[in-house]
Amino acid sequence: MTTYVLTAIGDDRPGLVAALAAAVDEHGGNWVDSQLALLAGKFAGIVQVELPDGEVEAFLAALPALADAVGLDVEASAAGADGSRAAHAAEGVPFRLRLLGQDRTGMVREVTSALTSQGATIDALRSWAREAPEGGGMLFEAEAEVRLPGGVEADGVRDALERIAAELMVDLELDAAD
Repeated sequence: MTTYVLTAIGDDRPGLVAALAAAVDEHGGNWVDSQLALLAGKFAGIVQVELPDGEVEAFLAALPALADAVGLDVEASAAGADGSRAAHAAEGVPFRLRLLGQDRTGMVREVTSALTSQGATIDALRSWAREAPEGGGMLFEAEAEVRLPGGVEADGVRDALERIAAELMVDLELDAAD
């Protein structure tokens, strides 16, 4: 079996996921993992699939037809030697990060720079903006799953985040993942 990571994007409409799932299934593949989202009228997804070695070429050749059939542009990249989530999760200590504050430019950059300075890896990040209660402008919220490398103390990461939290005027939480 060969593992591929697919990235897909298209104008939102019914049947996009079904068309991609059918292409995987028609080539004997297995849909292993995925993250799918709708943003600003666009469907976007990233999918990990496993394909029988003998079906890889036919599967890759079939992907461009999805753009014509349903408007879904799909790119495929071969996964690394060990693309399993479990292997990567074992390489660090997992934490959850939550952020809430007034929306302004540069927030994601500041938080991710602080995490990078401590050697943290971001496994997942979801962010969104919403109206603040009582006409208080826009709020920015983010949740992330991060991993700290062995030997890095959570207190150092917490300190780096607290320094920027005051500058950004946001509430930041960093908790051990369950």
